[in-house]
Amino acid sequence: MELRKIMVAIDLSDYSKANLQYASALARAFDAELLIVNVIHQRDIDVVLKCESLYPSVISKDKYIEKQKIERSSCIKKLIEECSVHDVPLRIIFRNGVPFEALLEVVKDEDIDFVVMGPKGRGNVASVLFGTNAEKMFRHCPVPLLSIRGNNREDLRLTWRREKHCKNTDLSRS
Repeated sequence: MELRKIMVAIDLSDYSKANLQYASALARAFDAELLIVNVIHQRDIDVVLKCESLYPSVISKDKYIEKQKIERSSCIKKLIEECSVHDVPLRIIFRNGVPFEALLEVVKDEDIDFVVMGPKGRGNVASVLFGTNAEKMFRHCPVPLLSIRGNNREDLRLTWRREKHCKNTDLSRS
């Protein structure tokens, strides 16, 4: 199996550090490029648009998105430092939209070979009702997807998803 591009979904949740550590280890092992992807959720943009229509001199969608990119970029760079990801070629990509749809777009647009992400992120009540972005990625992702379930070695469980079938592996006893 050849992996040229590995994508890691970073939502800056508690899972982000473990996700980046595993993705960077895979990128090192396969001499692959690492793409760190962060999505500015469409629901947040919609709220800003509503506020912009009421208070156009106070807030704008474009300024909000730019501010989010700057703040998130700073957080991601700190995460890169914490995880010592300096020996791997990487890019940071920001997308706007529904997270799982935006992530699938990156998989397609960037010709991604492998995805690493957490089982859940910074979800809300809607995810309980409609399913998480991670669940939707598992169902629709056209490439292998590794889900890091835990943010420390003691409770680490990995789920490996390949096209058309799933195999769950508990590596916490390794």
